[in-house]
Amino acid sequence: MISRISAIVLALVVMAACQPAKPEINFPKTDLGTAPLIPKPVKTVATHSAFGLDQNTAIYTSTTDPKLEKVGQFLSEKIKWSTGLDLAVNATDDSKSVERFIYINLADDASLETEESYQLDIKKDSILLNAKTAAGAFRGIQTLRQLIPKKSNDTLTDHALWPIPSGQIVDSPKFEYRGAMLDVARHFFTLDEVKKYLDILAYYKYNTLHLHLTDDQGWRLEIKSWPKLTEVGGEFEVGGGKGGFYTQEEYKELVAYAADRHITIVPEVDMPGHTNAASVSYPFLNGNGKPVKTYTGTQVGFSTFDAQKDTVYSFLDDVIGEIVELTPGPYFHMGGDESHVTKKSDYILFVEKVEKIIQKHGKKMVGWNEVAQADISSSSVLQLWNEAKYATKAAQDGSKIILSPAEKAYLDMQYDSLSKFGLHWAAYIPVDEAYKWDPETYIEGLPKESILGIEAPLWSETISNSTEMEYLAFPRAIGYAELGWSPAEHCNWEDYRQRLAQQVAYLNKKQVAYYPTKLVDWKEE
Repeated sequence: MISRISAIVLALVVMAACQPAKPEINFPKTDLGTAPLIPKPVKTVATHSAFGLDQNTAIYTSTTDPKLEKVGQFLSEKIKWSTGLDLAVNATDDSKSVERFIYINLADDASLETEESYQLDIKKDSILLNAKTAAGAFRGIQTLRQLIPKKSNDTLTDHALWPIPSGQIVDSPKFEYRGAMLDVARHFFTLDEVKKYLDILAYYKYNTLHLHLTDDQGWRLEIKSWPKLTEVGGEFEVGGGKGGFYTQEEYKELVAYAADRHITIVPEVDMPGHTNAASVSYPFLNGNGKPVKTYTGTQVGFSTFDAQKDTVYSFLDDVIGEIVELTPGPYFHMGGDESHVTKKSDYILFVEKVEKIIQKHGKKMVGWNEVAQADISSSSVLQLWNEAKYATKAAQDGSKIILSPAEKAYLDMQYDSLSKFGLHWAAYIPVDEAYKWDPETYIEGLPKESILGIEAPLWSETISNSTEMEYLAFPRAIGYAELGWSPAEHCNWEDYRQRLAQQVAYLNKKQVAYYPTKLVDWKEE
């Protein structure tokens, strides 16, 4: 049975074919192939005309998946944000006033290779977006958003109109996992600050935000069965600031906000090291044999949970269980890095026990590369940050690898010696060096099929608000988006820097405090 929405779309197609032709809009010659899209699509075919986005445009979606209408509503909201146009979504009345339409459709097409693949067919009177899933459709509308000119062309008609270049885009991500990490433990970031970060990540087709929720300086998520974690451990941050934490309701709000952008939240409780805030809250957890006290510095490696106490694992069972209940994604990150005062035998014991707790709660464990010292399951994921040998070992044992090499992908590294924020213990990472590496060949001998994806971590020792966060994250995070999505043959610095230069309009409208590197000839509005 044909749905009402499908019938309306069909009627519009027939009307366009049968009615006398309206006066032709003489669009200036456009070239879809030169549009400054980031990430760069897999395939683009230009037809050198345009679709006229204006007040007579409507958005329709397939009704086979309720999530698809939400994608349509999201597109309508973002078009209004960028142009002022208020486009109806799936309106079933007054279709005669619709001259052009955007149709978002679910299609079981063999050419749609992954859950996030999509196809855009842009013609003079219609835009058809085909995807296998709502997630794929959502990625496709980010491309469409980037194709809308920043200013209308008011000379073509008697009203404002935005010409979108015509042609076809066939696109699919290189990696299943394309993530950013935000450290909210060293310094706390508010719900609104994280939401803004999610907005920008979504625009560039990220699909994961990893939240580093706990560290020596602070514990940032309410755990109802262990309330002192936030009552005590949430009160501090680096430099002695007031700290803060998310209530479970706030965290659920954040998870839902991310889900609306088809971004998965990966929560991290770092352990057995980086655990001072937890041990200050509940001293029985401590395993370093020293009195515990609050810590607002930036040194690492001095704290540890007691790996020999059953009560520590009972505590973790409660904590992991509560967080898992709030987090629908497949992963739980146990940290595992820089546990310098944990005996190796205790460390291995701890990782193996915690992995079983995580699996009991129905999640896959993710851990920083040190966890490969333990006998971990092939279902667990290893995140490389500093020692390639651990990645190759884990891959040989069947685990997938997330690539976050500190010398290339750490967003908290300074651009250069004059950078206002950041560190440089791994490297200075200017914008070109952040982009000019190939994740698929970065680790010699690591099979491509073992790479789950890439992630750009942003540690917060030197930053405490959105302005400082955005200075370090952007524009480098935009380049990592392309490295995670686009084929290696499309990742060319000279081409990319030209497209990056044209992101200014979006970044300025979104009020992103990006670093205006002189390596890019920014196209100011």
